[in-house]
Amino acid sequence: MTTPLALGPARDVPLSRINPVAQLTAIGIVTLVLLTSLDVVTPAVVLTAELCLLPAAGLTDPRDLWRRTWPLILGATSVGVVNVLLSGDADPVTGVGLALRVVGLALPGVLLVASTDPVRLADALTIHWRVSTRFAYGALAALRLAPLLVAEFESVRLARRTRGVEAGRSPVARVRLLAGVGFTLLVGAVRRGSRLATAMDARGFDSGIVRTNARGSRLHPRDTWFVLATAAVCAVAVTLSVVTGNWSPVFVGG
Repeated sequence: MTTPLALGPARDVPLSRINPVAQLTAIGIVTLVLLTSLDVVTPAVVLTAELCLLPAAGLTDPRDLWRRTWPLILGATSVGVVNVLLSGDADPVTGVGLALRVVGLALPGVLLVASTDPVRLADALTIHWRVSTRFAYGALAALRLAPLLVAEFESVRLARRTRGVEAGRSPVARVRLLAGVGFTLLVGAVRRGSRLATAMDARGFDSGIVRTNARGSRLHPRDTWFVLATAAVCAVAVTLSVVTGNWSPVFVGG
């Protein structure tokens, strides 16, 4: 059986002590820097700093890390290879830079998901950023259902195998069976979502009345230092890129 998808930290980890809005602010800074640079040095420095945060997020098990990041690694590799093959000069350095850029953009999200309880994230968004409670807690409820969707997928797959419904070595049959399982999950998700929306409306999420927060969310000096450290890492990355002559901003025509 597959391991259920964990959306929050299974234990207290150092990165979980950083307020979610501070982590989101840091992600915004990293995203802005990486989206405005096309060189290989900037994403390499930023990605190195992100990799140093893996233990702080509790991602020390190689199997757990691979389970969370293999789609990211596959996508980044595909982006790098495709761009090298389709570009006129076919520069491998360009492909490496683009691949590192994709990983550097996506890895902070993996760190956030691995270290932050979704309930704390919803609380922080509604308190500090004044996000609508209807949206925040609706998204929270959807995230809470994601592990159930993974478990249902495995249950349907095993049930079909028990009944002898196998694709064998035929890729066409495999795609057809996968589509059937996907349609089954879609129907179940729509029904469950409708019941959940009705239940949330019954609890006053659609009343328009301002809701209070029982748990609260506080910003600490360490949150400010975390954001400042992120900005400093990005500044060092850009500085090294400029000094080495690799800086290639997207807003400057080549």
